[in-house]
Amino acid sequence: MAASPRSSRDAKRRIQQMEAKRELRKDQEQRRRRDNFIAAGAGAAVLVLAVVLQLTVFAGNPTEEEFAAAEAGLTSPSASPSPTATEGQNSPTVPSADVAAGKTFTGQLVLNGSPVGVEFDGGAAPQAAAVFKTLGDEGFYNGKTCHRLTTGEEFGVLQCGSSDGKGGGDPDYTWGPLENTPEDNMYPAGTIAVARTGNNAYGNGTQFFIVYKDTRIPADSAGGYTVVGKVTSGLETVNAIAAAGLAPDSSGSDGAPVQAVTIDSFSLNE
Repeated sequence: MAASPRSSRDAKRRIQQMEAKRELRKDQEQRRRRDNFIAAGAGAAVLVLAVVLQLTVFAGNPTEEEFAAAEAGLTSPSASPSPTATEGQNSPTVPSADVAAGKTFTGQLVLNGSPVGVEFDGGAAPQAAAVFKTLGDEGFYNGKTCHRLTTGEEFGVLQCGSSDGKGGGDPDYTWGPLENTPEDNMYPAGTIAVARTGNNAYGNGTQFFIVYKDTRIPADSAGGYTVVGKVTSGLETVNAIAAAGLAPDSSGSDGAPVQAVTIDSFSLNE
């Protein structure tokens, strides 16, 4: 018996519904794959960004604008202003390494009224020790700030001593060479090391950083970072600054301390 027109229409409608469901499932599967790909790409971008920004902690001292540029383009920002030291040549006002060669200096770095005991090693890092001894004697650090804090799980430092209080370097005060750099790129808690511009062994200036937890800082093409001394007492002062956290406009685990940090005084004695 031939099928009625109504039965034919019902069968055709069921076929169309089945095809529509197949197309819907196909579209959903494609969308799920696309979303997974985007999520994976975003995760990879976040990882790359974290590595890029971590590597520039002491290489570039970026401003907020430069940090935003790095975040957008995943590029390594340079210092502002950029030091112009010639490889192997110190600025004229940098003291001779002879000032500190073979000597050990002890002293205090006072942060927000709290003293931090320090020791600088002129045997292991004579040029660096000469710089910080001379700048301390001149009162350079009095009133300067610690503008940068990192609070990563394995990356904890407080960076201080920029000439403008914002991380900028002084192109008229640059020096080298690198001294006493760790072969394993590890900087134990209590380490005091010299910040510099990236890929430049003569890109040291007036900035230094205090390591408040064991930290690994990858070397760049110039090498590591000069370890000039250590904290002998009062590291809890730096830990407290770190525990207070970062300013609200910071990105991730790198930015200005939420509690402004001022260097009241810095002095070294033989």
